[in-house]
Amino acid sequence: MKRTPCEYLLWNLLPAIRSEIARSMVNDFGLNQKEAAEKLEIQPAAVCMYLSDKRGKSNINDKSFLKEIKISAEKIIKNQNTDIVNETCRLCKIIRAKGLFPNYQIKIND
Repeated sequence: MKRTPCEYLLWNLLPAIRSEIARSMVNDFGLNQKEAAEKLEIQPAAVCMYLSDKRGKSNINDKSFLKEIKISAEKIIKNQNTDIVNETCRLCKIIRAKGLFPNYQIKIND
């Protein structure tokens, strides 16, 4: 059975996005793991796994995209009428538009 684009991204990209947002919250904004977990609505153990690359290991190294992740982390922290779902979708659209996800071979008509 052929996977839908969203299903593929769910299993392959979503953990990397969450990992990078958690990393930004801790490293760029000084949140502890518990605070980052609360903002991301996940367990602190998940944040620990993201930070130690045991979950959501990311190969994202595009500087402009990492800047977008930092923007998303800040918006979520400051509750600027956004949440993790909206920001994840926004980041996914940017990745698809830029062709940054190397294994993503499915053409999507937005």
